[in-house]
Amino acid sequence: MPEPIEGVTFHDEDWYAEELTDRRFVGCTFHRVDLTEATSRGAVFDGCTFGDVLFNVSRHVDSAFTRCVFTRCNLFEAEFTGCKLVGSSFDRCDLRPLTVDGGDWSFVTLAGADLRGTRLTGVRMREVDLSGADLTGATVSGGDLSDVQWRGARLSGADLRGSDLSGLDPTAVHRSGAIVDAVQAVTMARALGFQVLG
Repeated sequence: MPEPIEGVTFHDEDWYAEELTDRRFVGCTFHRVDLTEATSRGAVFDGCTFGDVLFNVSRHVDSAFTRCVFTRCNLFEAEFTGCKLVGSSFDRCDLRPLTVDGGDWSFVTLAGADLRGTRLTGVRMREVDLSGADLTGATVSGGDLSDVQWRGARLSGADLRGSDLSGLDPTAVHRSGAIVDAVQAVTMARALGFQVLG
């Protein structure tokens, strides 16, 4: 693996369709960098800051964006497959329509994020902050959502089947039309104080 690039600031650079394979960036700052249609495979971004960066239609496989800060970034049609984003935060980012398949997004901050229609399948999302987030019509299936902060989240029409919702207080979210499976329904009924008899 190449030597890491540490503490460098990239400003107003054109990385359109760049291929970032096995690259490593530590503590770097990316400001107004165009990563449209870029691809990363096995790349590592640790403790990096992204401001006004374009990730439009970018593809990321088995890459890591750990402890990173994303501010006012555009992730239109971005895809993350098997990626690790532990401890990262998103602030005022355009995240629609985002696709995430697998990987670990634990401890990520997505408070107030617009996630309508996004697809998050098989993702580990332990202790993610989704308070006030809008997941209307989103697919959040087969994931570990234990200890997620849900207060004020909008789950109307969201497909939550197969995900761990054991920490979800149904009274703390907007849930009209949300889709759950039988096991999840029982869990939530018990959370509301119902005794479920088979």
